Order: sequence, then structure tokens, then C-alpha cells
Amino acid sequence: MKYFGIALLASLCLLSACKEEKKTKDIITQKPIIVKKQGPQALESTDNTDAVQWLGKTYTVEIHRRADKEMPLTRDESGAEYYDNRIQVKVIRPDGTEFFSREYTKQSFREYLNESTLKDGALLAVVFNEVKDDRLVLAASVGSPDAMSDDYVPFIISISRMGDVHIEKDNHPDEIPDAEQNAQQDTEDEEDGV
Repeated sequence: MKYFGIALLASLCLLSACKEEKKTKDIITQKPIIVKKQGPQALESTDNTDAVQWLGKTYTVEIHRRADKEMPLTRDESGAEYYDNRIQVKVIRPDGTEFFSREYTKQSFREYLNESTLKDGALLAVVFNEVKDDRLVLAASVGSPDAMSDDYVPFIISISRMGDVHIEKDNHPDEIPDAEQNAQQDTEDEEDGV
């Protein structure tokens, strides 16, 4: 019986030692990384306001860009999806009344766009450019929604004093507007000592 007690005590010690050993072993695993499908991206909303001397008075040109989630999605060169944009242009008279208001989408420029740009391009921007003769001149662009891309088609939007709009493709987007060109020429003349 004495040997039986010792054998039982030894068995219990071995069992508890085995259990402790199992408790101290760490099993390291990595959690599986769940890749969520990224939804469409949106270009940042913008609000620009310019005070413009036009027709002898100060008009205000307001331009607001917003992502439009109701329009078909666009894609960049890598296939990433983006929301297209809707841009509102307003011209406010000096007395605060609205002279002009129109919304633009990529479809506003469709007659100048190829099939690929019309399908996957986005309306990127509309900005006030200059007053030329008696017209307000704005610059617009449609192209890849990727901010790092330089793939776009430039346009000129002219608004007459009667509120008529004319859109054309800008075939000389790198040219300097007349006022800036004259100022640049004056600076060059001063530097040359003319």
C-alpha cells in the first residue's frame, strides 16, 4: 500500500507537470487579413468665389464642385472607381441678384470627348479665368479622376453679357491669357533694359 501511494503521488506529479507544460507553450498565429473592397472615391468638394470687374461693375463668380452619386461611376487608368462631379456656376450682380446659374456635368462637353473619356472620365474642374472683351471666360477640364494623372481635355466656357454660353475645346491650354502676357512682356522688357 505504501508503494501504491508513492506510485499514485508520482503519477499525479507527472500529470500536473504535463498539464503545466502545455499551459506555458504559446502558439502564435496571425489573424487573417480581411481585405474589404474599397468603395468609389470622390474628388474633394470645392467652393470658389471670385470678385470680377465686368461691364464697369463688380460681379461675383461662384463655382461649386460636388461628387454626384447618382451619375454612372468613372474609372482611372488602374480601374479604381470614382464618383463623377457636378459643378454649379453662378454669376451674381452687384446688387446681389442672380445674373447666371447653370450646372455642368461631363455630358455638357460630350461633343468634344472621345468614347473612352466620355465613359470613364470625370468633370474635373471649372474655374474663372479672365474677362475678355465683354465676356466672362472660364476654364474647364474633363479627364482621368486620378489626381496624379495629367490625362484631361481642356475647355473654354464663355458667358456673354446677355447670359449666352459658348463652349469650345481649348486648343492652346498652355498659352498665357492676354493680361498676364502683357504683364510678363513688360517685365521682360524691363529686364532687357528696353
